[in-house]
Amino acid sequence: MTVTVRPVQGLPEVSTGDDLAGLLADALAPMALAEGDVVVVTQKVVSKAEGRIASTADRDAVVAAETVRVVARRADLVIAETAHGFVCANAGVDGSNVADGLLTLLPEDPDGSARRLRDALAARLGLERLGLVITDTFGRPWREGLVDVAIGVAGMPATVDLRGTADHTGRELEVTVMALADQVATAAGVVMGKAARVPAAVVRGIAWESDAGVAADLVRAPADDLFRESPLQSLHARRTIRSFGPGDVPREVVAEAVAAACTAPAPHHTRPWRFVALDSAPAKRALLGAIAEAWRADLRADATPEEVIERRIARSDAVLGAAPTLIVPLVRFDGAHPYADEGRAGAEREMFLLAAGAAIQTLLLALHDQGYASCWISSTLFCQEETRAVLGLDQGWHALGTVACGPMPEGGADRPRPPIDPVDFLGFL
Repeated sequence: MTVTVRPVQGLPEVSTGDDLAGLLADALAPMALAEGDVVVVTQKVVSKAEGRIASTADRDAVVAAETVRVVARRADLVIAETAHGFVCANAGVDGSNVADGLLTLLPEDPDGSARRLRDALAARLGLERLGLVITDTFGRPWREGLVDVAIGVAGMPATVDLRGTADHTGRELEVTVMALADQVATAAGVVMGKAARVPAAVVRGIAWESDAGVAADLVRAPADDLFRESPLQSLHARRTIRSFGPGDVPREVVAEAVAAACTAPAPHHTRPWRFVALDSAPAKRALLGAIAEAWRADLRADATPEEVIERRIARSDAVLGAAPTLIVPLVRFDGAHPYADEGRAGAEREMFLLAAGAAIQTLLLALHDQGYASCWISSTLFCQEETRAVLGLDQGWHALGTVACGPMPEGGADRPRPPIDPVDFLGFL
């Protein structure tokens, strides 16, 4: 196989409303395109033609508007996910190769832009088998430097699935899916320099079998993304979620979360906590039944009306009863140093409670990091004897509520987190 990459010369400056297909067709005419060629076009000229332009005066607001999820942040740099599913710097908002005071945004529908441009060029050039790739320049995790990647694809596959085929030794390939459109984009980037005023290229010699493909095929599904958030962003992104999607919570997910919880700071070189996970229906029914009876007794002693009691229990059961897994965190105080005075003895107990609280928060964060929803509910705090009886634990253990967890529901949390201003919570001396 021989692959050639040729720059497309002579394209004028593109402005909003220009017929980009016509401009490209005129520039491509002397190059004698053939069946199977791929035209590669930078995002910048597509965005200009489509009017995806904004003012630098509103840069932060523009980046925020183009962002659906912040992946990482450092000073003024934001790594964000766009509505298309792309993860890139500043949500693709860029001020290079555009007039002073202006920014370009990514096309609203890059695959649609690619399809329309490809169809128009194929008709004008008299070609049936023509690929088109729209590119943008992205950074890469763990590696320095930038490369061009495909954000819009038409007329050719975006990926080539080699799973099930054999390598040269005859070994079957199990996970190999090649990002063909990205390979084409990177190759074309070699002749489309940032300062060369060459926003398009022609790649010849690429072999493909199917014409069906879009750049969206290159976006990894959230469930398969092991690096979905930076650690700091993960702290901000965790939410209390009281409803769950279909399915169960694998026990290995719970075990991983508990292992993370055990990294929380604790006094006197102890690990004074324990977590009991209930994922079988009988175990959950037994715990929830014990909680409900204890709560009824307390509320009746408070002279609470029966209809109010049942309403409160129903609200609790709507969360705890629907959760695929319940995790009861517990703490014991055996490692506390003995003091004769109440002040220091109380401080010792509070240290252990603080450590257990840190472990519970870490558990919630670890569940979130693995893609599972969770919430903490006080529940077992108010029925210690009943909880210990159901769980088969001795008097030394003190229950600290219940964590309900399950698969993330569609759309995640049902409402945004209230804004946080550190000034409201932080003081310096």
